[in-house]
Amino acid sequence: MFCTMPAIAQMSPEASALYQEACSAEHQQDLKGAIEKLEQAVKLPGADAMVYTKLAGLYAEIDDSQKALETYKKVIELNPDDAFVYISIGSIYENQGNYKEALKAYEKALDIYPEYKYNYVNIANVQYQLRDYNGAIKSYNTFLETYSQHSESRENLAASYYAIKDYDDAVKQYKLLYDKNPDTFKSFSQYGLALLNDNSPEKAAEMLEKAISIDAENYSAHLGLAQAYQDLGKKDMSYEQYQIVLAKVPNLNTVRLDYANLLADMNKNTEAITQYNMYIKAFPNDIKGYKNIADVYKTLSNYDKALENYLIAETKDSADINIKKNIALCYHNKKDYANALKYYDIILTTQPDDYNMKVNKALALHALKRYDEAIAMYENLLPVKNDKTIKDNLNNARVARGHEQIEAKDYGSAVENFKTAIKEGYTDGFVYYGLAKAYRATGDNTKAAENYEKAISIDPDRTEYSAEYSEFISSLYKPKVTVQQTPGSDKGDLPSINLTIDEVDKTTNTTPANEVKSKAQKTEPPVTPSVSVVSKQNEELIAAGDKNYKSNNYDAAVKNYQDALQLVPNDAVTLLKLGNIYKLKEDNTKAVNYYQKSIIVNPDYTDGWFNLGLAYANENNLIESQKSFEKVISLDSNYNFGYAYYALGLALEQQGKTEDAIKNYKLFVKYNNDKNMINTVQTKIKQLQK
Repeated sequence: MFCTMPAIAQMSPEASALYQEACSAEHQQDLKGAIEKLEQAVKLPGADAMVYTKLAGLYAEIDDSQKALETYKKVIELNPDDAFVYISIGSIYENQGNYKEALKAYEKALDIYPEYKYNYVNIANVQYQLRDYNGAIKSYNTFLETYSQHSESRENLAASYYAIKDYDDAVKQYKLLYDKNPDTFKSFSQYGLALLNDNSPEKAAEMLEKAISIDAENYSAHLGLAQAYQDLGKKDMSYEQYQIVLAKVPNLNTVRLDYANLLADMNKNTEAITQYNMYIKAFPNDIKGYKNIADVYKTLSNYDKALENYLIAETKDSADINIKKNIALCYHNKKDYANALKYYDIILTTQPDDYNMKVNKALALHALKRYDEAIAMYENLLPVKNDKTIKDNLNNARVARGHEQIEAKDYGSAVENFKTAIKEGYTDGFVYYGLAKAYRATGDNTKAAENYEKAISIDPDRTEYSAEYSEFISSLYKPKVTVQQTPGSDKGDLPSINLTIDEVDKTTNTTPANEVKSKAQKTEPPVTPSVSVVSKQNEELIAAGDKNYKSNNYDAAVKNYQDALQLVPNDAVTLLKLGNIYKLKEDNTKAVNYYQKSIIVNPDYTDGWFNLGLAYANENNLIESQKSFEKVISLDSNYNFGYAYYALGLALEQQGKTEDAIKNYKLFVKYNNDKNMINTVQTKIKQLQK
């Protein structure tokens, strides 16, 4: 503090002398002596305001704030328009933390001397301390219009923008400081956090990494860096930063939500649930904790726990439609369709055009067997979006409703639903099974038989179709005449399919399966009909078919046999003959179909099972081929002098089941008496045993 010479007219000589002595003592750092001189001076008559000003300044310098303020007030009494006295008063209040009084003093100085622009930084600083960030921003900007190079004020201006979440302007101010002098820039943490909140995670990470390199214990920077890495998809690096912070500050529960979200993104679901629970315990009223932990439970298909938390979230915000959607989906996945439907209705009241919720509601109605309502919804959805899944569900609902209508004896409506489903592309055998039942119930046996056959051809593994069809056929036709048959004659005189597995082709040389037994016996079996004859016409048709077959006129033979089946649909031998012809015509699909029908009408028909096994072998369907040959053996262990064992052995061998194949080859040798064939098979056994 410099001493100025007081005006003689305003100060007595005695006071002036003491003032000068005080200045000299101050110059010599004798502040106590200087104060004593000035205290003497102010007691004399004619003491000038300057003496009080000097004394107040010295009191402030020795931190005697109370005396300094009292003395400055005396100065104001003597000179009420001294702006700098108010600034000094404001400075004392500011140092005391009495920011309101400081602001009053600075603003008074501004009223007196508005041209003094430096006072704006004083005002801005106390406004910042009072959290009047908008006022501080205005004052800092006014100050910086004159003192644009004042870095501290610009830094505080950036912090003020950050405080009101004006991250864009905060970034601009920090950038000005950094670009001006990156070597002296220190506010890396603040700049980085502003960039992070301004959706610039890559630049934010750069600044926050620098902040941590300067101060490794800057946990605010570590957390910001964790979030920046998280935004950049660098999950492992983000995880490492969270670990650093929580290791040092384990009770920092405010970050657990973000940390738990990261863990969930990393599929560390168990850890995520732990963190969410800790967050919920610390902040039980924050809905985000309940929603996010529920999301994780839903991902884990733990719908009970997911619902528990979604329902809590719903109590905290009943207007959140997304919570209701998640609740509905959880109920749906739990197959609690009634509760799911309740929520779908609530959602669609608010969002009547939500396509996905309409789809889900239709599915829930479908699952609840409210087929008519489901069908109506599916039909309304298709024009909005021609979705194959919706179309399939619609057809499924129609077919299910049709079967329900059959139970209710509403056969006309059932047929209408089935036919509509077929027209719209439904291909499952279930629809034809339904039509068969409906036509059977109304006495249209021809259409019933056609649809049973379609159902069986589409889904041959659905044994209920075959069983019901067999029962249906049996109920229609009761044999009136039984013809005594010679042994083996149920095969008819037509050759059956040859084995197409390589080894069988070589040994049999395309000999039909039903002729293998004849050659082994060195006799030719007589040609006799193998069916129950119900009419002269049936016999004539079969005879004509046999004749056409022997003449290789296969199409005519097929027509004869099919006409015969119109009279006697449950004739297994005629069905077998048709299968044999289609096999010769290399239409294996139709051959399989007719062989299957032959065993439907006669489940103990060994020739049917054997030829079916051969047909499956031709399709390389070794599993079904194996099952067919096993069935033959179960019915007749010596079938065709053991050829069923040989065929089974081939099917097993090609599946890599060597031990089982050898076992069956040995059984073939036991039952067969063809020396050449026995030698061939024994050679095969030796090769497999090596």
